Amino acid sequence: MISRLIIAAAIALFFTPQRRSVLKSIQSTQRKARSIPSRARTPKERWAEKQVSTADISAGIKSNIAAKSKESPDGKFHVTYEGQDLSLDLTKVHDDRLQDLGGGKYFACVDMKGTDGKTYDIDFFLTGQPGKMKVTDTSIHKIDGKPLYNWKEENGTWHKAPAS
Repeated sequence: MISRLIIAAAIALFFTPQRRSVLKSIQSTQRKARSIPSRARTPKERWAEKQVSTADISAGIKSNIAAKSKESPDGKFHVTYEGQDLSLDLTKVHDDRLQDLGGGKYFACVDMKGTDGKTYDIDFFLTGQPGKMKVTDTSIHKIDGKPLYNWKEENGTWHKAPAS
């Protein structure tokens, strides 16, 4: 009987250090979790955590262009440039230039053909969630390949710079 108790005690001692290290790991994780402010996330915050893909950005651009074109009497996408109304048709979305700018902002570049025969490279800026992207700004970047402005990176942030 005594030998059984000794064997049981030896086995218990054998497994105790391993159990302690597991408990310490769990306690450490719990301490880290407590250091992060714990508050309930709103549905909007949970929705914002969903990743926006380049396909979402591309779809947002295409749906915006389609909606604006449908609203216009001639079925074209319209942009004002130097006081002149330009009627445009989508030629190509540059899927290789779709970017997540951070902070829920996104960038896309498209080529459009004008009724004047010129090709316009237009920059689109968007915000939103997957399936609900909204265009916040557009600007004509190039006309027939000639840039009206360039992009310059300063300290990790991109800014418009005069074309040289």
